[in-house]
Amino acid sequence: MSRRGGVAEEIRAEMVANVMSVVVAPGARVTDGDTLVILESMKMEIPVITEVPGTVTKIEVSEGDVVQSGDLIAVVD
Repeated sequence: MSRRGGVAEEIRAEMVANVMSVVVAPGARVTDGDTLVILESMKMEIPVITEVPGTVTKIEVSEGDVVQSGDLIAVVD
């Protein structure tokens, strides 16, 4: 979901992957292009970035979690 008119951006997994690292915490200010989480799939590191500036209101994953395609990773408001 894109941020339009005050609506939060939900960042979701695009593939099955392991959560390698959580880079930000709730309350962190981020800008377009900032990395929130680093996923690992097939020995590749995949940064999960935000496309909007704002405040991270939720991080729904922890290091070591496995995410499925479509799973909620974070919310930026």
